[in-house]
Amino acid sequence: MTDHDHLLADVRQGMIPAHIYNDEEIFRLERERLFSRAWMFVGHESEIPQAGDYVVRRVLDDSFIVTRGEDGVVRAMFNMCLHRGMQVCRAEMGNASHFRCPYHGWSYRNDGRIVGLPFHKEAYGGEAGFRRKGQTLLPAPSLDMYNGLIFISMDPDAPPLREYLGDFAFYLDYYTKQSESGIELRGPQRWRIKANWKIGVENFAGDMYHTPQTHTSVVEIGLFREPKAEKRKDGNTYWAGNGGGTTYKLPPGTLEERLWYVGYPDVMVDRMKKVWSQEQLDVIGRDGFMISAASIFPNMSLVHNWPKVQESDDVLPFISLRTWQPVGPNETEVLSWFAVDAEAPEEYKALSYKAYLMCFGSTGMFEQDDVENWVSLTDTARGSMARRLLLNSRMGMLDDGSPVVAPLTPEQFAGPGVAHVGYGEYNQRHLLERWADHMERPAEPVRQVQVSGIGAGDAARTAAGKSSKGSEVGQR
Repeated sequence: MTDHDHLLADVRQGMIPAHIYNDEEIFRLERERLFSRAWMFVGHESEIPQAGDYVVRRVLDDSFIVTRGEDGVVRAMFNMCLHRGMQVCRAEMGNASHFRCPYHGWSYRNDGRIVGLPFHKEAYGGEAGFRRKGQTLLPAPSLDMYNGLIFISMDPDAPPLREYLGDFAFYLDYYTKQSESGIELRGPQRWRIKANWKIGVENFAGDMYHTPQTHTSVVEIGLFREPKAEKRKDGNTYWAGNGGGTTYKLPPGTLEERLWYVGYPDVMVDRMKKVWSQEQLDVIGRDGFMISAASIFPNMSLVHNWPKVQESDDVLPFISLRTWQPVGPNETEVLSWFAVDAEAPEEYKALSYKAYLMCFGSTGMFEQDDVENWVSLTDTARGSMARRLLLNSRMGMLDDGSPVVAPLTPEQFAGPGVAHVGYGEYNQRHLLERWADHMERPAEPVRQVQVSGIGAGDAARTAAGKSSKGSEVGQR
């Protein structure tokens, strides 16, 4: 066995080589084998509601213009001019019918088609030298959407996003579809932390065990109704499809009473009852669980919580989406969005945004608590001693691999997947098992796309067509 074979075998046993959280070779393989295949969240259609609206987002080192064309179609195009490689769009967001390269003036429609090439006839001999017709900015290899969430995959043969999400889509609806209109996003806030990208993903996926220690002060100041952070152990961790998360245990009551307890007004409760399935309603109303933090493999997380936001005992929920964008083995760029039901009352939206900023914005109280731990872990993982240490991530598992606590039955938990009440590292292990699956598979050769020259146009367009599966999605 190679060193990597041993490493991945340890990971699958829940024993984690400490250095994977700060290692250049591991990071190189992640770029090559994981981020070249997985679906990654880049935005939401509410950020580009009108024709010509665009945002510029990155997938590791690759910059993409995510735009809505005049035809209403959402596209993602590599932000590089076909001529000499200059970035075509330099602004982070805006509205434009065309993008013009500042280097030599080549211009493109907001659907990517090239429409302007200075001195085309004089410099190239017209179409005989450079076949302008049919040329476009290079589309993202794959693009797909779910509930308005826009994802990109660098794999042109990526499975459909809905298939990739699997049963986690059941839980994603709680965050992104509280009415027929879906959500609207504000942001993103963006900041960098000196921590490995995997740590935050694991933390949001299922680490209820850290709450009584790391976040004790947040609870003690009376920000939440529950008097003790250790109440987290009464909730569960669930894993389904390509994601998993945590829940809180709600007090006894009807569906409506439990949603009111979280802070949702009647008008929003009525809409939830219309758009969620009976099984989704049963998780809350019958079983008494409310979704909290979660992660979708590889690097998207969500959080739902309900702090006090005014000088009263009333609470109000907020929802946040975020990505953990790797910069290096020991640095991560966090992009964090506030999300809210598009049909929510305006006063609710304002107070919910305040709650988000207070807890999980760039200066939020939970955020500051967490980052101190993650930076310390990453820094310690870079030394030689970390290569000798296997971290124990087997919480909730006996020596023979059986669970400490039996999973909930369908009568106890109406949601899909496997759920366990109490503390456990089930979800962290699931995430790292998927990580290991990708790390052991060599990457496929990259398909190159040639910008057409004399006689090469048809072949180039054929190659571009193969590499652009799913790069256009939907009409309004």
